[in-house]
Amino acid sequence: MRAAIFAMHKETAPPFSGGAPVENGAGLTLRRLPGDLIVCVCGVGKVNAALAAQYLIGRFAPAELWNAGVSGCFRDLPAGTAVAVTHCVQHDLDVFGDPPGLVPVLERVELPCAKAEETLARLSAAGFQAVPGVAASGDWFGRDLDRAARIRDEFGALVCDMEAAAIAQVCLRNAVPFRCVRVVSDHLFHPSQYEEYQANLPAAVAILNRALAAAMDIKEE
Repeated sequence: MRAAIFAMHKETAPPFSGGAPVENGAGLTLRRLPGDLIVCVCGVGKVNAALAAQYLIGRFAPAELWNAGVSGCFRDLPAGTAVAVTHCVQHDLDVFGDPPGLVPVLERVELPCAKAEETLARLSAAGFQAVPGVAASGDWFGRDLDRAARIRDEFGALVCDMEAAAIAQVCLRNAVPFRCVRVVSDHLFHPSQYEEYQANLPAAVAILNRALAAAMDIKEE
């Protein structure tokens, strides 16, 4: 059994759409797909993502938990670039006296992704323009240029999102391998970032779902 979490319905497309609905009492959209795969749409934000991760682990005990989504980029990479996430950080976690991003209990800043090199190799072998990189997560849609620059420089982040690090934290606490693929939809320093996001979203979503299938070694029918 494997599971994949998306934040939004509009981020899912074949082969991760469809399937048989799975009832639950947590307010999640769950679907069972062929190949012993559960796909979850959790809603935007770290709490929604963490709830979904813990629910999936508790109910289905997946061997791997994946996260996929479109992301803003801190660097000048082309839209549609696939990112094999090496580790995640929580850029909005700032407890007095601790280093920025230090996660209590785990006592670490960097939340690792399992088999990131394999993920990158699979993406590249499938013909995607793919790079490794750090995902910085927080409950913030990055439209503050100064803050974006601080996050990039503080954490060495390549992409920004709102879910990955929360899922990584839950997986680490439960000793479940976490893997993550992100696709660039927009750039945090673009003067019209939101408009860029809207314009690039359909193509980025199409790439995202094909890239995730390649990374998970799912053969499209």
